[in-house]
Amino acid sequence: MLNSLQNPLSLIGRVLIALLFIPAGFSKIAGFSGAVGYIASKGVPLPELSAAAAIGVELGLGLLLLVGFQTRWAALGIALFTVVITFIFHAYWAVPAEMMMMQKQAFFKNIAVVGGLLTIAAWGAGAWSIDGQRKG
Repeated sequence: MLNSLQNPLSLIGRVLIALLFIPAGFSKIAGFSGAVGYIASKGVPLPELSAAAAIGVELGLGLLLLVGFQTRWAALGIALFTVVITFIFHAYWAVPAEMMMMQKQAFFKNIAVVGGLLTIAAWGAGAWSIDGQRKG
């Protein structure tokens, strides 16, 4: 039974993970100066360039993940990006005690998302994708 669900589950999984990144990319475009300010507040060098790179990853690679084109590379790129930003923006070990639980939860949620992205990178997008259609 699970084999017959492989393609719809792969599609649903890609859509749900892409929903984390695509709206975030659009949000950074709409509020670019705010995104730059937040990035700068975390001590990230070249905050304008970093915000533009984040938009490229979240929106560009997020859309590739959504439609299933170059899916393994897109998932790997987003996974790497997510690991890096997680250690910068959710450093729960370096926040006041009253913020620790929230930041720790965000940290480990992001790490779990990386796990899902690595699974997509390992197994691909499934048949219900551009990659799947090009293969078949």
